[in-house]
Amino acid sequence: MTTELPPHGRSWEDIETDLVLFRADDLDWRNGRHGAYVWYADDQLEHVLQKAFAMYMVENGLGLHSFPSIGRMEHEVLAIVQSLLGADGTGGDAPASVFTSGGTESIFVAMYAARQWARSTRPAILEPEIVAAHSAHPALNKAAHLLGMQVRRVPVGPGFRADPQAVKDAIGPNTIALYASAPSYSLGVVDPVADLGSLAEEHGLWLHVDACVGGILAPAVRQLGYTVPAFDFSVPGVTSISADLHKSGFAAKPASTVNFRTKAQRDFARYRFDDWPSGVYQSYTFTGTRPGGAIAAAWAAFQYLGQDGYRRLAGSAMRARETIVAGLERIDGVSVFGKPDLWAFAFGSHDVDIHQVAALMGRRGWLCGPTTSPKGIHMMCTPVHEPIAQEYVEAIAECVAEVRRDGTAETAAPTYN
Repeated sequence: MTTELPPHGRSWEDIETDLVLFRADDLDWRNGRHGAYVWYADDQLEHVLQKAFAMYMVENGLGLHSFPSIGRMEHEVLAIVQSLLGADGTGGDAPASVFTSGGTESIFVAMYAARQWARSTRPAILEPEIVAAHSAHPALNKAAHLLGMQVRRVPVGPGFRADPQAVKDAIGPNTIALYASAPSYSLGVVDPVADLGSLAEEHGLWLHVDACVGGILAPAVRQLGYTVPAFDFSVPGVTSISADLHKSGFAAKPASTVNFRTKAQRDFARYRFDDWPSGVYQSYTFTGTRPGGAIAAAWAAFQYLGQDGYRRLAGSAMRARETIVAGLERIDGVSVFGKPDLWAFAFGSHDVDIHQVAALMGRRGWLCGPTTSPKGIHMMCTPVHEPIAQEYVEAIAECVAEVRRDGTAETAAPTYN
C-alpha cells in the first residue's frame, strides 16, 4: 500500500496496471451483481458519459460567467428536468432549479430553503420541525441536524406508504415542512403526495418530495402504461422536488437537481456573503467548486438517450422488476413488501432469517442491501438486471433453502454507507 508520495513520477502504463488490479475485488456491477450504488445502462452510454465528462473535467461549474458553455448546458438540463416534473408558470411564478452533487445535497438545499422561508414568514418559530414518514431517507435528518431543525418521523400506513392521518396528527406549532418519498429508497413505494399536498396547503407548510430515485425515469415508466401515482408539480401543494441525474437519469456522478415551484421559493436557498476581500460570494449549493464534467455528462446523457432511450431503459428496468418479483413470490415463505410502483422493492420471509440469506448471497458475489423495518433485502433494478433476473431469483431460492435446512451464524449487516 502506498502511504507516501512517490519520489519520482510513474508512467501511465504502470498506473493503469495498478488501477486494474485494485478493482479485482470490487462489486461486479457490469453483470448485475448489485442491488444499489450503481446505475449502469450499457457500454455505449458509458462511453458518451466518459467523453463528455473528460471534455469538461478541468472547468469549474462555480464560474459560469467564465465558462458560458457550462452555464448553457446546466440551464438546458434543469429546464428538461422541470418539464419532466410537470413544472409550469411564467414570470415570478416560473419554476427554478439548482444543479447539485447528489440527493443528499439536493435535500439539504431544499430544507435550507424551507428554513429560510419559515424565518421570513413565521419568525416566531425558533425550533422548526419537519414531519416525515419513518420511510424517509436519512439525508433528511442529516440536513436537519446541520441546519438546527428537528424531524418528527411517524409510522407508515398500509402498504408501507406515508400515512396522511399520522402526518396530520404530528403537525404542531413548530412544523414548517412535510416530506414525501417518490419512491421510498428502501421499499420502492410512492407516498400519497396528493394527500400530503392538501395537508401542506391547509396548514401553510412547505412540502418537499424526495424523488431522488424516481424523478427522472418515472415519467417514462408512466408513458409505457404503468400506473405511477402523481408526485410532481402537477400536485397542488408541492413546493420542491429533488431528483437525481446520476440515478434514474443514468448520468455520471456527481449529479442531482433540486427543483422549486417558483423562483421566489428557490431564492430562499441562496447564500450571499460580501465581507471579505473578493467582493460578493453567492451560491445556491452547499459546495463551492462544482465539477463541470458532471454537468456536461448530464447534458450528454439527455441528448444521447432522448425520450425513446429513457423509455427503453424504463421498460428494461420494469421487466427486470416484474420477473424478479414474480419469481420471489413463488419461493415458499418469501414475499415482497407492499406494491412497489417503480423498479425498487424489498422482500422478506416469515420463516427464515432473510439477513442470513443476504449473507449467503454475498458469498456468491451478490450485493444484497438489508432492510430493518421490515426485515428484508432491498433491490434496485436497472437494465443490467433484466438478463440475469431469473439467475437472481434462483440464487435467492437456493440461499433460502440453505438457511432453512442448515442455518448460518453469518448475517448481513444492516448498514447503508
